[in-house]
Amino acid sequence: MTKSRISREDALAFHLEPTPGKFEITATVPMTTQRDLSLAYSPGVAVPCEEIHASPETAYDYTNKGNLVAVISNGTAVLGLGNLGALASKPVMEGKSVLFKRFADVNSIDIELDTEDPEKIIEAVRLMGPTFGGINLEDIKAPECFIIEQRLKEEMDIPVFHDDQHGTAVICAAGLINALHISGKKIGDVKIVLNGAGAAGIACLELLKSMGARHDNCIMCDTKGVIYQGRTEGMNQWKSAHAANTSTRTLAEALDGADVFLGVSAKGAVTQDMVKSMAANAVIFAMANPDPEITPEEVHEVREDVIVATGRSDYPNQVNNVLGFPYLFRGALDIHARAINDEMKIACAEALARLAREDVPDEVALAYGRSLTFGRDYIIPTPFDPRLIHVIPPAVARAGMDTGAARRPIIDMEAYEHSLKSRMDPTASILRGLNARARKAQARMIFAEGDDPRILRAAVMYQRGGLGEAIVVGRPSDVEEQLRSLGLGDAVGELTIVNAATTEHLQTYKSFLYDRLQRRGHDQQDVHRLAARDRHVFSALMLAHGHGDALITGATRKSAHVMELVNHVFDADAKHGAVGTTAILHKGRIVLISDTLVHEWPDEQDLADIAERSAEVARDLGLEPRVAFVSFSTFGYPVSERAEKMHLAPKVLEKRGVDFEFEGEMTVDVALNATARQHYPFSRLTGNANILVVPARHSASISVKLMQEMAGATVIGPILSGVDKPIQLCSTGSTVNDILNMAVLAACKVK
Repeated sequence: MTKSRISREDALAFHLEPTPGKFEITATVPMTTQRDLSLAYSPGVAVPCEEIHASPETAYDYTNKGNLVAVISNGTAVLGLGNLGALASKPVMEGKSVLFKRFADVNSIDIELDTEDPEKIIEAVRLMGPTFGGINLEDIKAPECFIIEQRLKEEMDIPVFHDDQHGTAVICAAGLINALHISGKKIGDVKIVLNGAGAAGIACLELLKSMGARHDNCIMCDTKGVIYQGRTEGMNQWKSAHAANTSTRTLAEALDGADVFLGVSAKGAVTQDMVKSMAANAVIFAMANPDPEITPEEVHEVREDVIVATGRSDYPNQVNNVLGFPYLFRGALDIHARAINDEMKIACAEALARLAREDVPDEVALAYGRSLTFGRDYIIPTPFDPRLIHVIPPAVARAGMDTGAARRPIIDMEAYEHSLKSRMDPTASILRGLNARARKAQARMIFAEGDDPRILRAAVMYQRGGLGEAIVVGRPSDVEEQLRSLGLGDAVGELTIVNAATTEHLQTYKSFLYDRLQRRGHDQQDVHRLAARDRHVFSALMLAHGHGDALITGATRKSAHVMELVNHVFDADAKHGAVGTTAILHKGRIVLISDTLVHEWPDEQDLADIAERSAEVARDLGLEPRVAFVSFSTFGYPVSERAEKMHLAPKVLEKRGVDFEFEGEMTVDVALNATARQHYPFSRLTGNANILVVPARHSASISVKLMQEMAGATVIGPILSGVDKPIQLCSTGSTVNDILNMAVLAACKVK
């Protein structure tokens, strides 16, 4: 797997643009008219206040409490960085909040408390109880984290969960269930050695013991060696609870004959000799971050029978907390739980283990660029498995209901599972899948406009992101100077820079171009100017001759002009079947609009061609095409000569016998709204359209820019299709991220 590299500049820019931080608050109710404001605040708000005062449980009905979690830290154990303090921990806590939203549609607010006094933290969090449906404690050092969590659990009537402890424990337990299943061993029989007696390590061992691991079969180690009965040095009450009755004193001695090693300690803590001494079909979970106690390569050099998991995404079997905490809270919130108890954590672990044993959907395999089948290299589901959202929360909810933790049990579990499926944003999986395909393709990407800082940033991100080789067209001295001015001086020497003035292929390019243009009014001098001095033409010639795999251009010139230049080298016009399709991503929906680039005023045959091309793009994006030919009229009313071609285009597709759904003509609301479509029961669309074919390029452009400016939609495209080679055009207003997205599409050969 190709590894990506994130620069300091990329990380800072990500947190700075488009606005500082990683999330904002948006209203879920209208806030436009005086009536709206009167209902939202005074006097209308008094009514739910009175209801909640009379019946406190109705706070879950009339406020956001039931889907709101606080991520709370004092910054004393930030990632692997140590005690950075409350303020410096805020980027991490904001990140945790957006993970809650991204993976389980749980709203979350980060709160950083500027104190190391456990009593002050306990009091502050306890007093915030009415606001939240759950509390996620994060990055608080041990042993204070044990004290804080335990007291808050006792004093609060909502779930309190320290993810550094229990999140790791749940995922570790899920992986171990499957590892022992493969090894043919039972948890009550195996010898388990844990290295790292901090918050995560102690929680892992406690959860495994509650699942059946025997105390006398478990040995815990810290930096001073084995924690044994009678040891006094470096001990506390939490370590003492797991002190073993053993004569072993070192990790090496403890691992002799061990079936399972769990590591939450430090790089290099385990040696190959220790691995050799372990029992047959041993299990090693080397979860230290960023570098494991021992790497899978080192293990497999000396033992082939060992199952290995790490905390790293670039190795199989990643123990990743994001598999647990979003879904644990989702299930707990949906039953208005009083707590997240051991039974709910075990239910989560068992559900994750079962999911890994099931067949993996094609979309997951596509996203990861390899086939995933239950076995030694796949014992834990991947974080982007779309089934997690509707498999894990129901299991957690059932356990909460069975153990009396639920205030409001779920009656119809089937309906609940269906509602969970609808919560997730399908566009996220599409973009993730495209990035994975691009990373697998490793395309040599030609960036035509090497003098533009956005292009250079995107080129560096493309290469450092492990997507492939970035080839920048420009003068080497200019490109290098620009990189240094952008703070990317270390990228000099990484990027491939190509200059028309020095390339050995210029004569070949000119001959090719002259053959194409000599009967179009261009003489050899014209051809020389185009090939040697126009970067758009030169880059297209590079692509045509296989000196790159795909091309990104258009960020510095109007698209119509760039298309004209590209057409000197490729047949990328309307008569040769080229089409521009723009993807609109907004509030969890994706709609393609065509043609936004090539056809000025298409007739019904052109519209049918556009529909077919757009359907191919949709399938490339992982969508099942549903095409609507949209107009201001619906199925012939009102009658207008201007709408006639939209009425005829579906008939053209009928004659062609295409293999996708289509309908028209219709207004946009009928195409995109099931309720509006109920008035037309004869419609062939089985769901909302995801491709809108519009009457002309001007209407396409208006639609896209209106959605972008007024609704804040994410726009990807136009995606150029129908050309022999992958070429994608950016707009002059493209951001660095827009350019990178277009490069990903080009690398995936969405064309």
